[in-house]
Amino acid sequence: MLIRAFHSSDAPGLRAVFHSAVHGLAASHYRPDQLDAWAPASYDAAGWAQRMCRIQPFVVEIDGHPVAYADLQPDGLIDHFFVAASHARQGIGQQLMRHIVSLAGQRGLAHLHAYVSLAAEPFFVRNGFVIRQRQTVAVRGVALDNAWMVRVVRGDPGSVIKE
Repeated sequence: MLIRAFHSSDAPGLRAVFHSAVHGLAASHYRPDQLDAWAPASYDAAGWAQRMCRIQPFVVEIDGHPVAYADLQPDGLIDHFFVAASHARQGIGQQLMRHIVSLAGQRGLAHLHAYVSLAAEPFFVRNGFVIRQRQTVAVRGVALDNAWMVRVVRGDPGSVIKE
């Protein structure tokens, strides 16, 4: 297993990871129409590639193939954190989260925060995140529930970050 920086050629493989994670791991928490709104089968490949280039995720690869990815934005936001369904519950997400937390510490970030799906909440809780706010967001006109979660990296655990 290798955790490495994103390359522009990774975009299609990361889309496959994203689709697999949403449809394979979140199905017990969301209806089919919600899953399809979140990760439709057809998508704008150029738009996806631009988004991946913008967020610059870290890629977990096994045998030369991406199986997970996550990003860390300058303000501590984890915008994407996905593990392919075929590689879930094998410790890959845990190692990727350790990488993100370590990097946050190196960058001097006090907090990490993410908008976390119902399916991913237990994983984030196990990794020290707490729910700050539950919310419903509209994705392609379909309502999806998630939670804004925060983890202290350094400093006062009682400190509050502003959304």
